[in-house]
Amino acid sequence: MSAEQSQYSPPVILVVDDIPDNLMLMTDLLKDLYRVKAANSGEKALRVLQGDTLPDLILLDVMMPGLSGHEVAAQLKRDPRTRDIPIIFLTAMTATEDEILGLELGAVDYIAKPIRPPLLLARVSTQLKIKAAADFLRDQNEYLEQEVQRRTREVTAIQDVTIQAMASLAETRDNETGNHIRRTQHYIKVLAGLMQDHPRFSHFLSDEIIQVLFKSAPLHDIGKIGIPDHILLKPGRFTEEEFEIMKSHTTLGRDAIQQAEDRLGMRVDFLSLAKEIAYSHQEKWDGSGYPQGLAGDDIPISARLMAVADVYDALICRRVYKPGMPHAQAVEIIRQGRGTHFDPDICDAFLANNEQFHAIAERFVDSDQDLASKRVAQ
Repeated sequence: MSAEQSQYSPPVILVVDDIPDNLMLMTDLLKDLYRVKAANSGEKALRVLQGDTLPDLILLDVMMPGLSGHEVAAQLKRDPRTRDIPIIFLTAMTATEDEILGLELGAVDYIAKPIRPPLLLARVSTQLKIKAAADFLRDQNEYLEQEVQRRTREVTAIQDVTIQAMASLAETRDNETGNHIRRTQHYIKVLAGLMQDHPRFSHFLSDEIIQVLFKSAPLHDIGKIGIPDHILLKPGRFTEEEFEIMKSHTTLGRDAIQQAEDRLGMRVDFLSLAKEIAYSHQEKWDGSGYPQGLAGDDIPISARLMAVADVYDALICRRVYKPGMPHAQAVEIIRQGRGTHFDPDICDAFLANNEQFHAIAERFVDSDQDLASKRVAQ
């Protein structure tokens, strides 16, 4: 006998009948081909099915005292653990309506008594083959679903690491606030959540979009990689020419993300929002921002959210050209920008919930910053 043959385990068949002679007949017919379990009542059959090993097929008598075969079948089909076990009804009831009832209860076949051995064996064999095929497909589907989930998690993780690496590269050239990326991610997520039920924003801010915004936020300043160090790191005020070069980081960022998307050869949701944020987060509500001088609702919602998040973090954090300021002072500056720099409704949400942003700033505080300055009382 080969190793494969020695490992083969015959299918298990549960025979349920209240007449001992019928149970003996069935067992004798099946025992050479299958492992047979027997139950002489519906109640006992249900107890057998509570065990660890489930049968591959059930031969179920219909007319029994206590629980009938129909009642047993109904219970088995309601239980996720047993609903896929094929049931063949055995009965002397041969009327068409009886067969229809059995099939409606989920039986796969209906064999009339008295039993004809060749017919029984043929139908049992057919149903076991069908079940084996169904089990194989179910296992394959579960495996494929798990594999898709695993690959999706893997791709998402690679995607997130790549975004963080790109954003961190821009940050190392821009300022000394190593956690700026994480803070702005959480600011924009909280701010978007606050606006989610607002009539001006509910059509856009679905849960999925908020998650994409969270993922996109780190790329808002990616274009600063293209700004020369003598401008990017200048501690004093920019000249007019230097400021024009500095403003180009919005276009450089959008174009860099667009090139990445073009090379990928497909549209990616988080990259589309990342382009909006990178290109338009310096626009102002009154039209005095850049690069396009957009005003009001012409500014993408994603960029309006980032404008508040980015300015707040810039105010409270130390940069090469300035010290960080206390939270209360930063909130007051945001307040002064309501309706000029910032969308009034987004600004109001920030002002009403500013302590949430303060908490995020303290949670992701930069190690080289003075914690005391971030805890100044309002």
